[in-house]
Amino acid sequence: MPRNIFLVGFMAVGKTHVGGELSALTGSPLIDSDDVIVARAGKPIARVFEDDGEAAFRSLERSVVQDLCAGSGQIIACGGGAFIDPENRNRMLQGGIVVCLAASPETIYQRITAESGGDAPVRPLLAGVDPLGRIKALLAQRAPAYSRAHHTVATDGLTPGQVSRKVLALCQGDAPQIGGANMTDPDLAAAVTHSGGSYPVIAGWGVLDDLGRRFLDLGLNGPAYVITDSNVMNPYGRTVQRALQSAGIAAHCFIIPAGETSKSFQLAQAVYDWLVERRAERRHVIVAVGGGVAGDLAGFVAATYLRGMPFVQVPTSMAAMVDASIGGKVAVNLPQAKNLVGAFYQPKGVFADVQTLSTLPKRELAEGWAEAIKHGFILDSNLVDVFEEHAEGLMAVEPEISTEVIRRSMAIKAEIVSQDERETLGIRILLNYGHTIGHALEASTEYGRFFHGEGVSVGMIGVALMAREMGMIPQEVVDRHFELLNRFNLPTSASGVKAPDVLRAMSLDKKTESGSNRWVMLEEVGKAVVRNDVPTELVERTVRELTE
Repeated sequence: MPRNIFLVGFMAVGKTHVGGELSALTGSPLIDSDDVIVARAGKPIARVFEDDGEAAFRSLERSVVQDLCAGSGQIIACGGGAFIDPENRNRMLQGGIVVCLAASPETIYQRITAESGGDAPVRPLLAGVDPLGRIKALLAQRAPAYSRAHHTVATDGLTPGQVSRKVLALCQGDAPQIGGANMTDPDLAAAVTHSGGSYPVIAGWGVLDDLGRRFLDLGLNGPAYVITDSNVMNPYGRTVQRALQSAGIAAHCFIIPAGETSKSFQLAQAVYDWLVERRAERRHVIVAVGGGVAGDLAGFVAATYLRGMPFVQVPTSMAAMVDASIGGKVAVNLPQAKNLVGAFYQPKGVFADVQTLSTLPKRELAEGWAEAIKHGFILDSNLVDVFEEHAEGLMAVEPEISTEVIRRSMAIKAEIVSQDERETLGIRILLNYGHTIGHALEASTEYGRFFHGEGVSVGMIGVALMAREMGMIPQEVVDRHFELLNRFNLPTSASGVKAPDVLRAMSLDKKTESGSNRWVMLEEVGKAVVRNDVPTELVERTVRELTE
């Protein structure tokens, strides 16, 4: 057994019960950090919150965690927020193996309600009129921290005994695996868990050279069908082909025209015909090399040809690395709007070589950083600080800081996808910050004027302005949007675009419910919520302001 096993995660995911089972299996003592806090405070945690406030509770919790990390041979069940604190998190990661137990918001709500005999939840952090909504919001806020655990185990539908055996197997393994990939891989940014299993998200400098070995680790031995575009084929499509062939994997390439218009049924049909000619089989693998267009089209083909083929994402654009390649959203466009026909189809792995970004034109690099900046605004205020401090270094693709920020952004996306794979729980939709207006700008200009990230940049300005008008955020937060996006040479307006065309495209947005758009908006930097009560007049006025 490792020095310590730390069980972390949200309230009611089963840390104490699983800890008890682990203690019985290993003979190691179980310590519940909340019990130690209660003993030191001399009163229940709810009273600590009520009498002294959350800050005092967190300070006491930090002291308890420090003392527990000094021990060894323990099973330690930690409070729901303990791992969020960077000081606690670093101590735990250094003091043993950290396993995050996870569950859906509905499961958590049901368990807490059962605790209170069917009444409203009594946990201090869930006080209010919408505890389920509060659970979803807190899970989204804590996603970046939880993603840094060594392992994640979903507890939905499992007994504590079943979960404990999974945890023990992970902790006893010499080289823990996720989807066939080594969890000790220094290039591992995160792991996505989903209904069909899990897969690694890799980001590093020079990753493409070792791609053949990584495919074999995943059990993918070919043949491989590489789909890439005319701008990416040389050198990166060819580099991928050579790397696979050097590992004994036959690799064939299909080159599509660069640009959003390639996400069409016509191109998908051409790829289907090519696969028929090549006698592709269900066990063979589709490989997307390039940006979001190649990834979406290749993924759509993989999801539909032979009712599904293995699929790997090799993103070479910034936007694809931090956003489009992770999460299994694949699609083609219709003339009316983007991504109206598609599927949720998870890849077997995501392999991002940060070095490929060094050859991107500055405009394409900047539009990709827009997606990573979005992650900071919605879930990680510290990441926004990093962007503000290192804007020039990131635009120069300095290896160390660029790789760190990309991994951090990928981890945010991976954790949200793991919690809400099919965007049904109200968590994954937070990733659409700025996208309602952004997608509409792309569609209304026939995908010829704005890159995706540029549309999102203008969209973030739009929702920030609306949130300010609704009293949700101060002008200071709006100013941070303008200043940061300007430093990355991203557009903050769309002058010359016809406002009625944008509004028409917005009416076809996939996030629309009962004829109304659902808007992802900020309550503060790093904290996003979904609102469906934004006045139509305010939306129309904002779109006019952006397009005048």
